Amino acid sequence: MRITLVVPCFNEVDIIEQFHQAVSHELAATESTYEIIYVDDGSKDGTLAALTGLAADDPSVRYLSFSRNFGKESAMLAGLRHANGDAVILMDADLQHPPELIGRMLDLHDHGFDQVIARRTRAGDPAVRTVFARAYYWMINKWAEVELIDGVGDFRLISRRAVDGLLELPEYNRFSKGLFAWIGFDSVVFEYENVKRETGRSRWSFRTLFEYGLDGLLSFNNRPLRAAIYVGLSLSLLAVGYAVWIGIVTATQGVKMPGYATLIAAIAGLGGLQMVMLGVIGEYLGRVYFESKKRPHYLVKATNCRSSVADPLGPGGRA
Repeated sequence: MRITLVVPCFNEVDIIEQFHQAVSHELAATESTYEIIYVDDGSKDGTLAALTGLAADDPSVRYLSFSRNFGKESAMLAGLRHANGDAVILMDADLQHPPELIGRMLDLHDHGFDQVIARRTRAGDPAVRTVFARAYYWMINKWAEVELIDGVGDFRLISRRAVDGLLELPEYNRFSKGLFAWIGFDSVVFEYENVKRETGRSRWSFRTLFEYGLDGLLSFNNRPLRAAIYVGLSLSLLAVGYAVWIGIVTATQGVKMPGYATLIAAIAGLGGLQMVMLGVIGEYLGRVYFESKKRPHYLVKATNCRSSVADPLGPGGRA
């Protein structure tokens, strides 16, 4: 068994050494050959210098550093492309993903599961955030073509064939939660208690969470576009019915001046609805536009990884 640990990093200089000690201890306990791939997503705080230091001291460490911040999705993709293990584990560097769960993941993988997924509980989360999260997962599972589990993130073990399946999905706009669900394969989910960050603050603001959620909603279905058709047809029928009613009232009671407030409300409401529908169409067109450019997902400015993603672990691994 060869194990690859893929760790996206962004401004993690204060925690990266502590994280490395913790995961190295857990990986060594498995008595398997392993490598750790750190992907520096354009950090500005000295994370790259810390990674080069770790690589100099530990032959199991490989790293890539992006030319700028390309986002976590690109960082995970880069790590998967360079992973050589029979099993690949994705986890964050802030120690909110407990390293002591690595052994449990490997045990479940030995039972034949291609994806071993860690699902965090929402203990300690603000009540408002929990309500919004559950509402979002209910909505996306009603609309999307894949099923997403509340509390499931990127912390998981993926088998070699599942990784190969992911790498066959080249789309530019990546929503990994959906991609993990889309490839299928035998999966198992287990729960773990939510862990607070060791240092710093979460970079997930309400705005970034909203945009990430919108990406997930639009990436795996076209139902918003179909909804626009149904809403448009419904409004057209209402308009026809309203016109018929006005004709009947005019014929039976004479011409009356329509209500000014009703007219303004109708114009404002329909105008706002049209803008929303145009925005939905624009989101889909924007995704097609970016896909058509075929730009790379990231650019690497520094690495100690070999260029070939198919190379064996070689001297970078450790027994």
